[in-house]
Amino acid sequence: MRGSAVRPVVVVAAIAALASIAAAQPAAKPEVVAQPAAKPEAAQPAKVLFGAKSTPTQGPARAIGFYTRGCLSGAVELPVDGPHWQVMRLSRNRNWGHPNLVAMIEHLATRLPEVGGWQGILVGDLAQPRGGPTVTGHASHQIGLDADIWVTPFPDHKLSREEREDMAPMNVVAADWNDINPANWTPQHVALYKAASEEPSVERVLVNPAVKKALCRDTKGDRSWLRKLRPWYGHEDHIHVRISCPAGHKECRPQPPVPPGDGCDKSLDWWFSKEARTPPKPPAKPPRPIMLADLPAACAAVLHAP
Repeated sequence: MRGSAVRPVVVVAAIAALASIAAAQPAAKPEVVAQPAAKPEAAQPAKVLFGAKSTPTQGPARAIGFYTRGCLSGAVELPVDGPHWQVMRLSRNRNWGHPNLVAMIEHLATRLPEVGGWQGILVGDLAQPRGGPTVTGHASHQIGLDADIWVTPFPDHKLSREEREDMAPMNVVAADWNDINPANWTPQHVALYKAASEEPSVERVLVNPAVKKALCRDTKGDRSWLRKLRPWYGHEDHIHVRISCPAGHKECRPQPPVPPGDGCDKSLDWWFSKEARTPPKPPAKPPRPIMLADLPAACAAVLHAP
């Protein structure tokens, strides 16, 4: 009995002693994980800087620089849904452009049911909210004057966000890349190419060489609209529509005008030569990315504007 009465006292004393020892020890410091220092702006590619901007600048629209090296101030948004258009790949946030470009797309889309038999167009990339180089997909589309328009027939319903992300565009070019694919090619496609070329503000329409070849072969009567259709790599599932530098935009650098004639000459034949079909050798090292300092000086102000 006497031993059992003493044990609780001993236990309590021991606990108290341990507590006093613990209190005397310095508190453990939380582990600090070193965070990598953020790269200074001058060390980051321009595509990263402009791709991070989700809103446009305020003020009047300005197309600054060249189609492949510039930026855009005062961009306007093409609504993702219109009476005769739907914007695709919404996650990219590239449905921004100069007001002239947005107006051209809306006019083309509204006109197409009358001249082409489709109820509208599916619109791909325009530009980012402040233009500039894009992280993926384009060398141009930097000053808000370029737009991709799919050659997929307009759907019979409003596409869901998931459909706009996952839906594959229609390829109208044959597997050997020498001609169009007759299974996918329709008179409505011809009407789309013609209508885009006839838009007054459009300077050139980049198309697959096989499409240009087919249109050169099959077009009867008026051939003047073929002049703006310029063959270029890819573009088997969309057309790339480029408008001219807007009047009064002294900061916008135009490209050389389209040569005279319909373009259905030996210059088109080259695209089907072995030279054109031979992929270029990859460079020994990746090319240096475009930096903010490589863009017109005004683009720094566009980037930093509220």
